[in-house]
This record gives sequence, structure tokens and C-alpha cells, in this order.
Amino acid sequence: MHKAFKISDKGLEDERWALIERIAASRHLKSSARLCEFLFYTADCALRDAPEEATEQQIGIKIFHRHPGYNSSEDSIVRTHARLLRQKLAAYFAEEGVGEEIIVEIPKGHYLPVFHAKSEPVSAELLSVQEKSLPVLVPPAPSKTLRGWTFFLLIFASLLAAGALLLWRPWARPSISQSPVEKFWRPFFSEDPPLVIFSNALFIGDSTNGLRYAPPQERQNAATTDDYVDTYTGIGELASVYALTTLFDAHGSHFILKRSQLMTWDEAKTKNLIFIGSVAENPSLRVLESTTDFTMMAQPGIAGLVNHHPKPGEPPIYSRPERPLTKDYAILALLPGVQPGKRMLIFSGLTTFGTQAAVDYVCRPDSTAELLRQITGPKGEIRPFEAVLETTIGGGVPLQTRLVTIRVH
Repeated sequence: MHKAFKISDKGLEDERWALIERIAASRHLKSSARLCEFLFYTADCALRDAPEEATEQQIGIKIFHRHPGYNSSEDSIVRTHARLLRQKLAAYFAEEGVGEEIIVEIPKGHYLPVFHAKSEPVSAELLSVQEKSLPVLVPPAPSKTLRGWTFFLLIFASLLAAGALLLWRPWARPSISQSPVEKFWRPFFSEDPPLVIFSNALFIGDSTNGLRYAPPQERQNAATTDDYVDTYTGIGELASVYALTTLFDAHGSHFILKRSQLMTWDEAKTKNLIFIGSVAENPSLRVLESTTDFTMMAQPGIAGLVNHHPKPGEPPIYSRPERPLTKDYAILALLPGVQPGKRMLIFSGLTTFGTQAAVDYVCRPDSTAELLRQITGPKGEIRPFEAVLETTIGGGVPLQTRLVTIRVH
């Protein structure tokens, strides 16, 4: 049973609690441990008549481990999961639980479940999940001469509805629209949280006397000396992690954050991966099979992206100016993960600004829609790709980002 709290004896003995356990074990909820915990906790509050324990604040603290007093107006995780749970409950009672005698609802604007007999009025959320509610027109009371015709029309309408059900096919279901951002990120909004691996370069020196990059030939000695520092990262990487935190939280999901120097191969094998930062500062990217169409320049002291298969009109190298830094380039790539069924996202800028711009690019609906138009296959699938982004920089922040070129695999 998924629960992180004590259930009252009354709840365990109540037939309504048995219904809650059947719902949690159904195919609609059994794969979502967090939604099951949400359901168990709020149902226990309802059966114990403790509505004060089922507020948004209390649920956020008890189920989602938010700190006491957190700002629920900015953190929508409870509202997001409540909406998902309402949909799951409606689907359960419309399909697998159609024979239940008791119905469970979570009214909109509230989090405490309501139990009522099936014969009692049911809200619109428990109607068929394939239909939309239509406004009900209340006509004036029919005259006696019209009652016979009304009865005949009701019978005729029932026959039409039965015929429509017989002709119904799964492919006739209306598709649930998704925003471009939701469609692009959906594989990463899973029960198994992805690894977000941000770059942290290896430096020599200290913050008082100055830091400089450790030469490549000396990096293998970092584990045996105290002269090396690996606890710094770029501002763009920090802003990127913040953007992903906001994105995942808004969709009721989370990820595991790792410094590149601390990532292990065993972790990478079983997870979806998101790499943030240049391959020069993200050694984990050098271990895995990475991009092949676009790569960083290998020559030291030269900042640029190599276009290995330039098309007509494309340059072989995308290079940025050194001073003033008014433009930057980044690689944005979606590739297969280490194991079949897993995916790997790469945001790799020439500088920290390019990395930040690449993450922001797929967090905005307009730019993500532009990308999806080029990477979506004929069956609606998102295909692996490698792309180059160009961003203008002003005031120390990326301003405008555009898709320069793309290779769809």
C-alpha cells in the first residue's frame, strides 16, 4: 500500500477505505505512487473528518515534502496532482469501476474526497471521459398533446445513441491537445526521474588568488591532489537548472541533479539523461556517445562549433566573437540513451550564455513549436536530432535565440 502516514482504525474498517484501495490498485493509478499517496492521505483525512489536514499547504508538506510555510501560489504541485487525480478517478468509475456502488469525487477547488452512493447525482467529471459536457436547456412543461411525441423522440434518441456506441472505434476518440512544451518534454516527465547533469569544470588555484582551467593532461591527477577545485559552475548552467526546476514542478514531475564530476556509469545506464553545459566542462559527455553532426572545436584557444556535413550555404564552423561577446552558439540535441527506450538531451553552449539560451529555447511554447515542426515524424513521434542555435547577448544575458540548422536522424 502506498502511504507515508498512519491510517486511522476507522478508515481501515470502513467499506469506503476498501474502495480507495481498489482504486489505487487499478490500472489507472497503480503505476503512479505519488498519486496513490495523494489519494490515500486525503481519503484518510475525509474518513477521519479532518478537513484541516487536507489543505494545499498540508498536502504539499506531507506528500510532496515541501518545507512548512512554502508559497503555494508559486508552487502549483498540489493543484497539478489534484487535477490529474480527478481525471484518474473519473476514468476509473467510467471504466474499471463502473459497477461500484459508491462514487468518490474530489470537487474542484477542494482536496478532500467526497463519497456518495451511485444513485445520487454525479458531477460532470464522472461522465464519460470521451464526451464533453453540453449545456442543458430546460424547456417549459409540455402540454398533454406533446407528451406522446416526447416519449417517441426519447426512444428514437436512445436508439441513435446505442447505434453510435456500436459503431464507435478507439481511433475515433478526440485527441487530448498538448502544448508544444508538454509534447517535447513528455518522455522526461515520468515516474522514474531523469538525471540532470550540469558541467563543473576542473580549476587550479583558489577564489582568493585566482582560478584557471586545469590543463587536460593534468586532470587525471585531480583525485590525488588538493590543488584542484571542481565546485564551480557557470551562471548559465545555474539559470538552466532553475528553468528546468520551474518546468518540471509545473507538470508535477521532478529530476535528480548531479554534478558532472560525480555522475557514475551505473546511474547513466538506467535513466533518461539531460546534460547542461559544454562538453569541455562536462566530462560525462566525453564518456557517452555524443553528437556526430555538430561538435566543439578540438583546437585549444579556438571557440566554435564544427559542422561536419555542411549543406549548401552553411559554414563549416560556427564561431563566436571574443570581445565584445555579442553572440554565442549552442548544440541542442535529442539522442538515444544508454539503454533502449531511454533518451538523452544535450544543451551545450560555447559559453555559459549559449547553454542557458538552448534550455530556454525548449521551455518557450513558440520556439518549441518551431522545433517540433521539423522533428515530428509522420506518426506524430519525436525523432532524434542535432541542431545549432545562435543567440545574441546583451547586458550579460542571452536575448534572442534562433534555430540556425538541424539534422533529423
